[in-house]
Amino acid sequence: MEPENRLSRRQILRGTAAGAGIALASGLPFAGTASADAAVIGEYDVVVVGAGAAGMTAALTAARRGLSCVVLEKAAKFGGSAARSGAGIWIPCNPVLAEAGVRDTPEQAARYLAAVVGPSIPASRQQAFLANGPAMLSFVMANSPLRFRWLEGYSDYYPELPGGMPDGRSIEPDQLDGNVLGAELANLNPPYLATPAGMVVFSADYKWLALAAVNPKGTAVAAACLARGTAAALAGQKPLTMGQSLAAGLRAGLQRAGVPVWLNTPLTDLVIENGKVTGVTVAAGVVKARRGVIVGSGGFEHNAAMRAEYQRQPIGTQWTVGARSNTGDGILAGKRAGAALDLMDDAWWGPAIPLPGEPYFCLAERTLPGGLMVDGAGKRFVNEAAPYSDVVHTMYDRNPTSPTIPAWLVVDQHYRNRYLFRDVAPLLPLPDEWYTAGAVKKAWTVEALGTAIGVPPQALRATVNRFNGQALSGVDSDFRRGVSAYDHYYTDPYVLPNSCLAALWEPPFYAFKIVPGDLGTKGGMRTDARARVLRADGSVIPGLYAAGNASAAVMGPSYAGAGSTIGPAMTFGYVAANDLAQARES
Repeated sequence: MEPENRLSRRQILRGTAAGAGIALASGLPFAGTASADAAVIGEYDVVVVGAGAAGMTAALTAARRGLSCVVLEKAAKFGGSAARSGAGIWIPCNPVLAEAGVRDTPEQAARYLAAVVGPSIPASRQQAFLANGPAMLSFVMANSPLRFRWLEGYSDYYPELPGGMPDGRSIEPDQLDGNVLGAELANLNPPYLATPAGMVVFSADYKWLALAAVNPKGTAVAAACLARGTAAALAGQKPLTMGQSLAAGLRAGLQRAGVPVWLNTPLTDLVIENGKVTGVTVAAGVVKARRGVIVGSGGFEHNAAMRAEYQRQPIGTQWTVGARSNTGDGILAGKRAGAALDLMDDAWWGPAIPLPGEPYFCLAERTLPGGLMVDGAGKRFVNEAAPYSDVVHTMYDRNPTSPTIPAWLVVDQHYRNRYLFRDVAPLLPLPDEWYTAGAVKKAWTVEALGTAIGVPPQALRATVNRFNGQALSGVDSDFRRGVSAYDHYYTDPYVLPNSCLAALWEPPFYAFKIVPGDLGTKGGMRTDARARVLRADGSVIPGLYAAGNASAAVMGPSYAGAGSTIGPAMTFGYVAANDLAQARES
């Protein structure tokens, strides 16, 4: 039996001897057809490209539907961006919500999704997501060790729209013991931010950990996280939560189903025979797919040329927190095969601080009371607590006429005394390297801070004064911060009359550079309600399916709630595999 995590030496030698390895290593494309000299190094009913949430869900579904399957992963680790994430999952009417007593209906969910997405996404795709999401989740729980928890109180991003829910529809993975994977745990892609040593932390805990110095519930949540960590250590467990739990749980499901995962195996191209996709090429040769290929290889956030071609400037690869292996390989292969591409100008945006080493995707910090964002003129330009994708859309929309890239998040020492900032505890100094990198500036007056960040000092002073007056009244008449229930998720409930707003008054003052970051791109191959890849004329490319960020998002240019990336990715991976299984039955 060949190792699951890589091609065997025998396979590689056989492929090279046949000439395929030399051609591929030199960069010569297959141009969508199989070379007569390419060695066939494997043959399965289904070939899945990418071992992230979409790909592993697809492979698990295919295997449990009786199809032979292999997963080809470009990186040396499995899990992709999902493993790095908080792993929120947005799926209305799912069984986890029902068990938690959350009242939702398909009609309510459909109204909300239609209001969020608008007419840009066909109703059939929206319906396919809503109809299959709950079944997908039940299937995953029945065929893997994964269990899930409701992210109680994490509002839908637009709860005031028809069908929106202020208490939210998002769920997250429950704690998982990494020992379930055995030696394969070493191949799990690490998280974007490591959990504090000795603690077991869920996504739902972070809003309270940020408040641990000033809020009794925050202190209690911190103690609970530590207690979980202690209990896991005493039991000899390797506790995983968030994206680590999700990726590990799906991988464990694949182990049980006997699905091999070949790491270090990037897709080079698709194989097309008689107009149908029949496999993929890799460095060692061809992996044939009797039924079809499901591409779940992620977006193109780390492909500078693609970002420059399709997206607004300024842009690059240095502001994303997506997996480094996401360079659009699957999307480009699909394009060569004739796929239409949609939403290529968009991403799962969020304000980010360009810290040395890796950007920091800024959630709670820009929402907590006592901070405001300003543009290059020293003026506020957005509701800082708005959904993160909306904030970046506003930055790009305004930047050509009123520079907002970079923008600046301005806070005072009172704010720093109260709240966790990234992983820096209240009262502790910010790391010197943040200042050296220009990611943060500090000054003892608002005017001096304005000079330090290159905005008119008196304009910044006027902005802060106006903001302070609004904070005292509790009404942001300029940008309505605090009107939406969503605005209050990452805030301080002890601040009144508006938990989103507090005055800046205590020196020194700080300004954090804000750039348009992202969790990954959201444009890719156009697909239908069955996850089949479409040409520009609407016709189907036989044998080719796509899910996750390799496909154009069902969310269109918007974002329904926490987990709008992973929820649809897993759902359409499930849909694709079921479609292939049904084709076999027919």
